[in-house]
Amino acid sequence: MKNVEKLIDGNILTIKVALSKEFGPSTSGKSIVIASSEGNKSVPGKDAIKIGLNIYKKK
Repeated sequence: MKNVEKLIDGNILTIKVALSKEFGPSTSGKSIVIASSEGNKSVPGKDAIKIGLNIYKKK
């Protein structure tokens, strides 16, 4: 994952992203990637639950 911090407390998942970071243009080139799960990923300890996260801004 890029710029994604996860914290699990019981049944609560908290996701933290630094909005000041950038990772360059998206594949299409239309936006700038700020954070990504880089596809669907399992929640640690809960394999049946998935995260799919993309945070971006227009170029």
